[in-house]
Amino acid sequence: MNFGLRMVSEPDQAPIHSITLFVALLCACILIGHLLEKHRWINESITALAIGLCTGTLILLTTQGRSSHILLFDEQLFFIYLLPPIIFNAGFQVKKKQFFRNFMTIMLFGAVGTLISFIIISLGTAQLFKKLDIGFLDTVDYLGLGAIFSATDSVCTLQVLDQEETPLLYSLVFGEGVVNDATSVVLFNAILRFDLSHITSSSAIHLLGNFFYLFGASTALGIAVGLISAYIIKKLYFGRHSTDREVALMILMAYLSYIMAELFNLSGILTVFFCGILMSHYTWHNVSESSRVTTKHAFATMSFISEIFIFLYVGMDALDIEKWKIVSKSPGKSIGVSSILLGLVLVGRAASIFPLSFISNLTKKSQSDKIGFKQQIVIWWAGLMRGAVSMALAYNQFTRSGHTQLQENAIMITSTITVVLFSTVVFGLLTKPLISFLLPRKHTMLPSDLTNLKLLNLPLLANGQDSESDMNGDHIPRPVSLRMLLTTPSHTVHHFWRKFDDSFMRPVFGGRGFTAHVHDSPPERIIH
Repeated sequence: MNFGLRMVSEPDQAPIHSITLFVALLCACILIGHLLEKHRWINESITALAIGLCTGTLILLTTQGRSSHILLFDEQLFFIYLLPPIIFNAGFQVKKKQFFRNFMTIMLFGAVGTLISFIIISLGTAQLFKKLDIGFLDTVDYLGLGAIFSATDSVCTLQVLDQEETPLLYSLVFGEGVVNDATSVVLFNAILRFDLSHITSSSAIHLLGNFFYLFGASTALGIAVGLISAYIIKKLYFGRHSTDREVALMILMAYLSYIMAELFNLSGILTVFFCGILMSHYTWHNVSESSRVTTKHAFATMSFISEIFIFLYVGMDALDIEKWKIVSKSPGKSIGVSSILLGLVLVGRAASIFPLSFISNLTKKSQSDKIGFKQQIVIWWAGLMRGAVSMALAYNQFTRSGHTQLQENAIMITSTITVVLFSTVVFGLLTKPLISFLLPRKHTMLPSDLTNLKLLNLPLLANGQDSESDMNGDHIPRPVSLRMLLTTPSHTVHHFWRKFDDSFMRPVFGGRGFTAHVHDSPPERIIH
């Protein structure tokens, strides 16, 4: 399959003109986003969408309505080149202690909650779309819509939340967002694998079994590649000779994990996410100081550019005249489909977050660990926005190389674009005032915050690492009363994992405190 970009214009000089203009637009998105940085609710995603819409409008005018694109790309380009840096950086930058401390709740929201939303959206579209008479959609299409619109995009909410003031809420929103994307893509791939023209109980069980197999095998592959990269760099000491080799090996091993998952028909999202966690926990500490700085910024930069690229293209594609000409024959149906999808997203999200929060709170003994109703509303709101993953899955399901001629497929694509634009812009702009109303910046000191205050004087690592004392356990505060003993138990899963990690994993794979300091490689001689 051809994964390359295809130019919309004529040959010869047109391709270089198109690429030049697109790169210039990417630069404009970054510059305008920087100027609007003080307005935290106007992020680069909204900026890129707005610039894409304006550029698409200008192209439509200059081409006399023939096209709104500078270039077209195969929908697989998103999964092979643009998505891996975004997901890997999420795993690489995650604060592991907060993530794994709330791991069960995150999996409850990200996996079980996504399944609930998937079921509601699939059943809802199957029942309501038939009344609109939009054309022929089979079972795979309805299930595909369930997976497409179960994929959330919580970027706007994360930019408004303060990680230091609301660590629990930030951890839940961030972790659920990544697990949700992985679950949605795994569901989507599992659906495409089976012949669902005749659904039976055995085929449903087979589909569920395949889902859990993809989930487990993808996670295991990511962990394996991450550990292999740590072991190789720890044993060979690349930093003694060449920092460039260290950086290159880390980047290539990270990408290799994703490509291997695609080769074995697994979920590349899960694989590269857990590879990122393992590489930040082990591999990152085995490299030289300059390599640490370089890799941290390199991964963040690639993720940043990929996100802007996607939203800029979505903004342009929103004005694709080919699809809207087909839809214009029945505008009422398109509006109806978009409204139904948006309503099902709201209902499906509420049906998953509030009941699952109640279940999660039943398992929490400490009041500070429970999810309050206002926090539940923020989590619900964070999952209402749809973004790049939904767009890519919709293109994969309803287009061929970016084109569609069937009315029902065109309606699905334009409705997806409408939901993504509306949710990203409208819900995104309302996120900051909503959170300011629900969670005013008046911080009440909780027992768990006392520990965080002690850690403020310790050096913080910029790639989401936890503090040194927290990792090696030398300065972990011990319970001084029976109440603290009950609310802050020392023998937790994290406690046992830390002991296992220090005794068996770090001596083999390296990590903080278990790797000799690797000096930077000497500067290369310049021959005059």
